[in-house]
Amino acid sequence: MNIIDDLKLQYKMGGIVTQLLFWNVALFVLPWLFFALLSVLSVHIDYVQYVSLSSNPLDLLWKPWSLLSYAFFHSGIMHIVFNMIVLNFSGRLFMTFFTSKQLLGLYLLSAIFAGICYILVFYVLNINAPMVGASAAIMGILVAVTTYYPLMSVQLLIIGNVKLWHITAVIIIIDLMQLRSENMGGHISHLSGALFGFIFIKLLQNGTDLSTVVSRSLDFFTNLFRKKPTTPFKKVHKNYRKPVEKTASKIIEKDKAQQQIDEILDKISQSGYDSLTKEEKEFLFKVGK
Repeated sequence: MNIIDDLKLQYKMGGIVTQLLFWNVALFVLPWLFFALLSVLSVHIDYVQYVSLSSNPLDLLWKPWSLLSYAFFHSGIMHIVFNMIVLNFSGRLFMTFFTSKQLLGLYLLSAIFAGICYILVFYVLNINAPMVGASAAIMGILVAVTTYYPLMSVQLLIIGNVKLWHITAVIIIIDLMQLRSENMGGHISHLSGALFGFIFIKLLQNGTDLSTVVSRSLDFFTNLFRKKPTTPFKKVHKNYRKPVEKTASKIIEKDKAQQQIDEILDKISQSGYDSLTKEEKEFLFKVGK
């Protein structure tokens, strides 16, 4: 199995946190490679202007998608590396208590909420500047899980065990201290995302799950573009019965395959994906097709 197949398998089996990491990294690397190739051919296109969020609300008229797309693009290598570390950390903590649909919904809604706050503040201040980065959405996830379980013990390198709320508090204080810096818009969006994460959990604890808005919207568009299966014409034959032996053999075969999948998944949960043999990876890849 080659590297591409291995990445596909990790994407399918890794869950929503891994998938978000894949999307962010892919949307950073692939456009950079593509437009770097174009620049060699003396073709220069500033693609960032089409995906970044402008502080001018009128720009949403010609690129409404930027209210979400900005949260999947980054301005530099250190920008994306730091964000992906925090996304992996906070996302896996969030998944300890909540579902993948709730995490995806929180990621997208935090980005939208923070984007709107960013536009409003910069419009009032009469500042025109574009913004990219997943920081606001990630802050929403981090603050959400911190609000739900602030006393969770987290082990950090060198420092050792600390409470989750200590980590979150330090990050928020840094954002507050740098509000007057050159990256004021970024810190405003961080704090806005954090506020939404807090609101999300408080509403969820009161029985209102905002992530269902995203889940239902995605399900609607998925079903809209999915081809409806055509029901073939069936002939009815009287006094016809399926052979018992064939039905039994299919069930046995299915049980064996499912048993093998369960064993491999148990192995992944205990020792990680890298502990799988080449044959086990190929088996999962074939099953996932």
